[in-house]
Amino acid sequence: MTILFGLLSIIGAYLMGSISSAILVCRAMGLPDPRSDGSGNPGTTNVLRLGGKKAAALTLLGDMLKGVIPVALAKMAGMPEWVVALAALTAFLGHLYPVFFSFQGGKGVATGLGALLGLHLPAGLLAIGIWLASALVFRISSLSALITFAAAPLLLLVSGLSFAAMVFVLLAVLLFFQHRENIRRLLAGEEPKLGKK
Repeated sequence: MTILFGLLSIIGAYLMGSISSAILVCRAMGLPDPRSDGSGNPGTTNVLRLGGKKAAALTLLGDMLKGVIPVALAKMAGMPEWVVALAALTAFLGHLYPVFFSFQGGKGVATGLGALLGLHLPAGLLAIGIWLASALVFRISSLSALITFAAAPLLLLVSGLSFAAMVFVLLAVLLFFQHRENIRRLLAGEEPKLGKK
């Protein structure tokens, strides 16, 4: 029975992760499709460029909640660590490859942070602190995300969640892959800073 409920939690997390906040917010506010305008990425940073702070804030909230909710529900239901950690991963995968939107998703930063918050609140809050500190210092969203998710497995490991830490290593690898063009621009000194179009 635990395995059945575990599988349902993992599948449900993917389906919730597949709800694209960026696309829904842009449609509701009459903004361009973030998959074809701006950077082409349906995420908070691109929505900020396309529609401003209100649209970006709604996108950020939606993307974080779809990471927090399924993971927190699995945890509250008493699921073992492996189920909760895999729910975090599948919510993240849903954002990257959403079944409801032709598998055209974002890069997963907000959903990954939300999943981390649901998995282990102190680690999630520390990760958000790392992102904010990095953003203040470097003023580059993608670099802040890369630093944060490189640190996330270590935060879970020192919290005693070894399986979750291994899962977040995979999640971090996927996030780095999604940011491969950003990494290329960072190395070339061409990555735009926060607040620039």
